[in-house]
Amino acid sequence: MHMAIFQKKYISIRKKRMKKGDQLRFLKRFHRLLKVGYPTLEALEAIAWDKQLNPYAHDIIESLKIGLSVDKAFEKVGFHSTITSFLYFIIANNDLEGSIEKSIFLFKQQITHQKKLQQVIRYPVILVSIFLILMFFIKNSIFPSFIEFYSMSTENPVIVTSLITIMDLATTFVFTFIIILIISYLLWKFYLIQKLPITKQIQFYQYIPFYRKYVKARTSYFFATHFSSLLKTGMSFKEILEHISKQNKLPIIAYYAFIINDQLAKGIHISTVISHFTLLEEQLTTIFQKNVDISVLEKDLTIYAEYQLEQITLRTMQSIMLLQPIIFIILGGSIIFIYASLMWPLFELIKTI
Repeated sequence: MHMAIFQKKYISIRKKRMKKGDQLRFLKRFHRLLKVGYPTLEALEAIAWDKQLNPYAHDIIESLKIGLSVDKAFEKVGFHSTITSFLYFIIANNDLEGSIEKSIFLFKQQITHQKKLQQVIRYPVILVSIFLILMFFIKNSIFPSFIEFYSMSTENPVIVTSLITIMDLATTFVFTFIIILIISYLLWKFYLIQKLPITKQIQFYQYIPFYRKYVKARTSYFFATHFSSLLKTGMSFKEILEHISKQNKLPIIAYYAFIINDQLAKGIHISTVISHFTLLEEQLTTIFQKNVDISVLEKDLTIYAEYQLEQITLRTMQSIMLLQPIIFIILGGSIIFIYASLMWPLFELIKTI
């Protein structure tokens, strides 16, 4: 019953968000004011001088005055979950400036990656769109003419008809694949994340090879970061895991923390429990296995989190840079095939004249 309640709790709810550029600008200004010594409310009041950021700053101030936590106040005005996930832990670690700094760094990376991806796929998307229009025209206008001609002709070259058939199947496959891709994205966006229990989400991620690695690295990073930040406060493992399990910004690590705490109560070592989680890296098991001293464990987790973040950034950029040449190669091969499919029947037709 407790597990059912837990799964129901960690189903995401869509919220209207601020523009990402505004969020980043707000955070940078907030962090700068905190760094020079402004108290939280005075820093927010200073941000409110900016007419564009005034409504958000004002709403956050009002939320804090009525007793909402910092993460809830920022979430209410639409800040990204990447940001509010760091702000949630301020309740325990009391490090607002450090949490803001980490969220700025990670959120800025996300924006950079998205912009880079948009730049990389912009021209391929235009070319693919033109190519699809061309394929649609060829499939519905040119190929029917070839098929009609050869059906009336006494000669019916096998190669020509085969090319026409293959091209017809290829165009059907491409359009079907695009439709399936769009439907899959909509299902992922509006069903998987919004309504599917966390256990089912984890199972689903395991069947997506490349995305699984990304989720695994990201989950490991957040687990190590937040666990190490809470270790600094002197909290026990039980208290840390309870705190992590109560947040809903990062449902996977919340679910894992819930399971770990349950198993620790049964006398099972934390490294043993972590080793069974498919979306946590094996290095975390090693770190928890070898460390008995809390201060050493905290340092190791901090260093590991930094390393993991570097790896996520590197792999993401490598994947983005590989995407464009792969699209161009597939597009070039398809264009050559279309050209051959169109020209071969014409050559055969010329031979009959």
